[in-house]
This record gives sequence, structure tokens and C-alpha cells, in this order.
Amino acid sequence: MNNNFVELKNISKVFPNIVANDDVSIEVKQGEIYAILGENGAGKSTLMSILFGLYEPTSGSIYIKGEKVKITSPLDANKLHIGMVHQHFKLVDNQSVAENIILGIEPIKKKFGIFPKVDIENANKDVALLSKKYHLDVNPTDLIQDVAVSTRQRVEILKMLYRNAELLIFDEPTAVLTPQEIESLLDIIKSLRDSGKTIIIITHKLDEIKKIADRCAILRKGKLIDVLDVAKSTTKEMASLMVGHDISLQIKKDDKPFGETVLDVEKINTFNKDGVQTLKDVSFSVKKGQILAVAGVSGNGQVEIADAIAGLLKTSSGSILLNGKNINNLSIRERLEEGISYIPEDRHNVGLLLDFTLSENLCLKQYYKEPYCSKHGVLNFKKFDEISNILIDNYDIRCGEEKAKTIVRSMSGGNQQKAIIAREIHSNSDLIIFVQPTRGLDVGAIEIIHKRIAELRNAGKAILLISLELDEIMSLADTILVIYGGEVQTIKDAKDLTKERVGEYMMGVHKSC
Repeated sequence: MNNNFVELKNISKVFPNIVANDDVSIEVKQGEIYAILGENGAGKSTLMSILFGLYEPTSGSIYIKGEKVKITSPLDANKLHIGMVHQHFKLVDNQSVAENIILGIEPIKKKFGIFPKVDIENANKDVALLSKKYHLDVNPTDLIQDVAVSTRQRVEILKMLYRNAELLIFDEPTAVLTPQEIESLLDIIKSLRDSGKTIIIITHKLDEIKKIADRCAILRKGKLIDVLDVAKSTTKEMASLMVGHDISLQIKKDDKPFGETVLDVEKINTFNKDGVQTLKDVSFSVKKGQILAVAGVSGNGQVEIADAIAGLLKTSSGSILLNGKNINNLSIRERLEEGISYIPEDRHNVGLLLDFTLSENLCLKQYYKEPYCSKHGVLNFKKFDEISNILIDNYDIRCGEEKAKTIVRSMSGGNQQKAIIAREIHSNSDLIIFVQPTRGLDVGAIEIIHKRIAELRNAGKAILLISLELDEIMSLADTILVIYGGEVQTIKDAKDLTKERVGEYMMGVHKSC
């Protein structure tokens, strides 16, 4: 008996100048967790977008429970009990949790027996019951703009469950979560499977696949490479199949003393728009040839440190010195000119102009200088493309056949991230601030970026690394600063700290400074 929930047969999807999926066939069994693994731009999200009705395949067929179907929109997918949580959430910030969940299928009651009205009272009750049933812990009346990222993700899951989804697709579900939130989400996914749901998870995180998936399909450059039984496969085997070669995450760092101080932060304080203090007398320094990593649970002040240094956030007191010069009152561009490169946490709103070309984005920080611009203010787009194509090749940025002319919005999140990193490193600044540099990147890209960071450090650059990935911090850092509630808990040599000890500082259990 065929117990497959979904079968994708010979699926191909061709966009202008790029083949996203090339004759891919997979079968997902009822009640299993099926992972789709691949490099950034391998075609994972495209394949699942076809199943959810966001794209139509160029060729191939879809079968649901043995019957051939045609899915031309998410409405068709919903009717077939298919739901999807996207990497970038699809929520309305100024609406409540319940309003977002019922959007498009609102329950209606008649006011005075005549006028139709959304029955929000019963919707709130239904959402609360559904939340309790699946242990998703949301308050139906909370506004989306007021809740944490992990709660927003739970709202997206509840949107699927409210529509009676039997197949739940998760696209990079842990990309924006803290380690603690990731463990909670993985438990939720397993409980959904145990309750009879079928799960497809798109990810590049091998340890997460090992924890929850039954089988794993591996895509590379649009083609299906293999389907593995996860319990019988190693992460090394999966990584090698994904990128086409063996992966090594061992970092080589020169054993030599640090140089002169590049960045000196002394007792800075910041407040958010509501007047709540976000940084409290934060002090540290970063020297040439040093990687100082900032560890902490999301929302404890890490991003505020980076934004204050880059000029995106005003300090209320304290000083920031770059190569001995006070930069507190300098504009963002003036700080960049003084020698700061900044890879931001939010690549869409801060790092890129999504509707500009890749070439324009790669030259965004230098466009007003020679050789990009003449003394008379005329832009040299030929030079834009020439330099951009070198960076595209050096950083393996996957884009369309026109390469530098590709519109950035059309690229995968991981390749957008590679573009920002390429641009910032190319600026050759004395201080490079990395905030979540490998978020959304596959293991092959992580290997490349980690080696680049180590090379920069060995070349004498001062590196400020802010990451929610403790493994990344422990692997790269020379010195670790742990922050909790906007206050520095400790600053110690990385070799003197264990992962568990850092975790304790992150939770505010200890303080030693």
C-alpha cells in the first residue's frame, strides 16, 4: 500500500537564465519528518514553493495521497491541507496574533442579526485552545509588533494548524532563533509529527537534521543528489554530498601577540525609543589581530553595541575611540571613512537595497570614489561590474547568468549575505564588525566565511564578532565578552571558558567584571 503523502515527479523549474530545479523527484511518507538539505541557491525553497503554489513547475507532476493534483496558488495548497512557514514571516505587525491567524478565513457573525462582523471573540477562544493543544504558548490578543521572533514563528505554525494543514513545510525555521528557542522549536516539530502531521523542513543545519529528521533529500545546483536515512548517515557524509567535497571547520589562527588598540569603548549607555536603557556602562577594547566575540541571548544588547559603534544608535554617554580618535559625533559615512566595516544583523532593511542590482549593492560603500566615479561625478558602471564580478567569483555568490546585473531581491538569503560580507571585507577597514555573519548560510559557505574571518585576523584586522551561535564563538574567538541585560558579565580569554560556562554567563548566573 502506498503511504506517501506527497510525491513530486520529475519537477523542473526554469527562470530566465537559471535552472532552479532540474528533474527532481521525491516521495514524502505520511507522518514522517523529511528534510531537504542543500547549499544556498540549490533550489530547496523553489521546490517547496512549487508544492505550496507560489510557483508553477516548468515540467513535472505533483501527487497528493496518490492523486495527481494541480497547485496554482496557496489557496489550492490550503484546500489540499498543505501549509508553509516561510523563512521571512508573512505577518501584519499592527494586528493581533488571532487576527493574523484567521486572516483570509475570518469567522463572521451578524450584528443585530443583519450586519456581518468578524467574530473576534470566538476567534480568540479558538486560537487559545489550538495554542494549548499543541503547546505553542501564544496570547491571541497580543500585537505582532510586541512579540518576540520565536512567538511570531509560533503564530505562523498556528496559521497552518487553524487551516487544518496535514503537511507542514518549514523553510529555514531556526535561522533567526536563539539556541534555547531552537531546542523549543525542534520539540514542537517532533510533537507535531507525533500527533500525525507530516513535516518537510528546509534547512542547512546538519545537527538539527540529525536530531529530528527521518530522511533527508540532498540538492546541489538544482539536482537531487541522494536521499539518506538520517539515522544511518553522518553529518560529514551529508555535508560532503551537499557541497561536493569534504568540509573542514577547523580554523587556523596565528599564535602571535595582538597589536595596537583599534577600538576602545568606554562606559557607553544607550536607550531605546521607549526610554528603556539597553546598554549600561559597557566597556571593552579590540586590538589588531584580535577577534573579540560578544555572546548573549538575543535581545540583551549585542546588536546595540554594534549599532552604537557604527553610528546607527546614539549613545547617551561614554566614548567610542577608533584608532585613538573619538568618533561619537561622526556621521555613519564619516565613521566608515575612518575605517569601519559593518555586516548587520538585518540584511534586508540595513544591509542591502533589494531592488538594486548585485553590482550596485557590492559597490554601495565606494560608489562616490574613484575608480567608480570620476572627478566630475560621473559613475563608471563598467568598473562597477568589473570589480563586482571578481567579488562574485571570490565569494561564490550564486546569482543569475548576468551575474553582476542580477536583482538582489531574486537571490537566496544566503547569497544575499555573502554579497554583504564580500562588500564589507573588500572595503579593507581596520575594524570589521560581524553581526550574525553566517545566519542562513549552508555549511560550505560557513566554512568559507570562517576562514575569511581568520585570515583577516591573521592579517592584523580588528574583528568584533556578534553571534548567537555558541559553536561559532568558541571556534573563532580570541576573547569572549558575555552580555546580559545590557551589562557586561565577563570578558575573558576564549581558552579559559567552556561552552557551558559561557551559557551560564549568558543567563546571568555569574558576573566577574
